[in-house]
Parts: sequence; structure tokens; C-alpha cells
Amino acid sequence: MAQRGRPKKFDKETALNAAMKLFWERGFEQTSVDEVATAMGIQTSSLYCCFGDKESLFLQAAEHYRLMNGSIYDDAVNAGKTAKDGFANLFKQAALEMTRDDQPRGCMLCLALPTCSPKYDKLQEEVSQLRDFSEAVWIKRLEAAIRAKEIPKSTNIQALVLFFRNTMFGMSLQAKAGASREELQQIGKLALRVWPESRPAKMS
Repeated sequence: MAQRGRPKKFDKETALNAAMKLFWERGFEQTSVDEVATAMGIQTSSLYCCFGDKESLFLQAAEHYRLMNGSIYDDAVNAGKTAKDGFANLFKQAALEMTRDDQPRGCMLCLALPTCSPKYDKLQEEVSQLRDFSEAVWIKRLEAAIRAKEIPKSTNIQALVLFFRNTMFGMSLQAKAGASREELQQIGKLALRVWPESRPAKMS
């Protein structure tokens, strides 16, 4: 009687990257366990053993996205001599990343779980927390801009961050719908028109 061979080994990061791209392309609820296991090149039993259930796998894929693709956006905000330069870099980089040919369009954290059944409310909260990590980078850059007197002290940072967050969501949805890179760049440029400029001090 022939002996069973050992289960085929797989690279966990490669498998997780494949899961990330499928969730990104299809969305969490539209992706079945069997489909994501196939995309990862593993059996469903290996998926449950190594990554847990579908919700756990999705969160790991979302965290993987934040650390890999999402870090590009964080770096963009911190680049540039001024905060305004940094956010100009953010929207420019977002237009590039959201329209690449080698990955799904848009932003995974915006598209993979925009809405979901009430039973997944907890999952929605955890994905929102992942987005908060990037927004914390934005807030820190804006706070530094106030200290450097690049923007007025009276600037409502929370409102500005919310506006930029909604702009990123909109760009992501437009990218998914087929908008060009140039069209997304124009959206970013229009968003920067709300930038709070510091007024020069009055001469006594």
C-alpha cells in the first residue's frame, strides 16, 4: 500500500499576497474560502491551519497591504519640504498606485470592505483601525505644519484629514471604475485647493 506523501510546503508570504490581491479585487463578502484557497495555491485545510478562518485571513491580508502598499502613502506624506508638498505627493502617488497594471485598481482598505452585513461590524471596525494608522501620519504632519507656521493655528486638522480621507476613497472608487491616472491626479490637485494658507503678519 502506497504511503501518503507529506503536505506540499508553501511560502506563507506569497500565499498571503495572493489572498490580499483577491480580496482587493473581489471584496471580502464576494470571495469564498474555496476561491481564496485556490488563489493561494493551498488546500482549505492548510488555510484554516495557517491563517485561521476567512475573517482572520482577511485581516492578515489587510495588514499585509497596509505594511507594503500602504507604507508608500505614508512615505509620500512625509516627503517634501512642506506639509503641502507632502500631501501633493500623497495624491500624486495615490494616482500612480491606484492605476498600476500589476495589481488591482484602487486601494484595498477602501474597496475590500466598504460595506458589509451587520455580522461583520467588528471586522469593519478593525479595518477602520488599520486606516487610522495612516491618518495618524497625516495628523502628525499637519501638527508639525502648525508648529512651523505653515498653516494657521486655527486649522481644524480633524476636518481636513476627513476631507482628504474622503478624497482618497473617491479616487479609489474612480480608479476601480476605470478612471485614468491623469484624471485621478486632477482630483488630487482640486482637493489641495482647500489647503489653509497662513497669512503674512501685518506690518506695525
